[in-house]
Amino acid sequence: MTSAPPAVDDVPGGPDGHAAERSALVREIESEVRATSQDLGKCALDPRVIAALDQVLRHEFVPEDLRELAYLDRPLPIGHDQTISQPYIVAIMTDLLALPPGARVLEVGTGSGYQAAVLATLGAEVYSVEIVEPLGLQVKALLGKLGYANVHVRIGDGYAGWPEAAPFDGIIVTAAAPAVPPPLIEQLRPGGRMVIPLKDQRFGQNLVLIEKDAAGGISQREVLPVVFVPLTGGR
Repeated sequence: MTSAPPAVDDVPGGPDGHAAERSALVREIESEVRATSQDLGKCALDPRVIAALDQVLRHEFVPEDLRELAYLDRPLPIGHDQTISQPYIVAIMTDLLALPPGARVLEVGTGSGYQAAVLATLGAEVYSVEIVEPLGLQVKALLGKLGYANVHVRIGDGYAGWPEAAPFDGIIVTAAAPAVPPPLIEQLRPGGRMVIPLKDQRFGQNLVLIEKDAAGGISQREVLPVVFVPLTGGR
């Protein structure tokens, strides 16, 4: 059984004082979704995704000296040559997964932990792999402190996925790969979805939605151009 993360008012120390900033960020994301509706194929996100974004304390996932920027719709450096993704990108990647209640999700690239927190707030059981050991250990401790008992973090090469926790209803990759890693296709449940940035030699990177049908067939759709750090590890 999954355990829900704490409500904002249950965070140690009481209300966090950033509710108005989060609400303004959510409105900005909703506006950007409408502006990019032709690429996304929809003009509004799942209300559950919007609610999760309005609950997760993004300022907890950025370095302390950048907290005043936490609710701007932009990526921020988090050390180790990594970034916390732009909230709009987190929103659309989460929405594209179209997760059922109680979904099991693999995240390749834990990064700041913010994306995992959003998925966990939706009620997903999240298995997240981070190849940068100091970052992974730091974020694992942070997620535990914040009460995200339904996020499991391991240090390792996410290219290989997390075989013993498979199959997954959704897989989210937060780094750009030259091609879809075959182990991730194998670990995706029939009927499941994967969202991954793929490199294009001519046009940079594109966010791609991969779907596996009930018979195991694979289809993919390019969603929109993105910029992510490169996926490291096995090829």
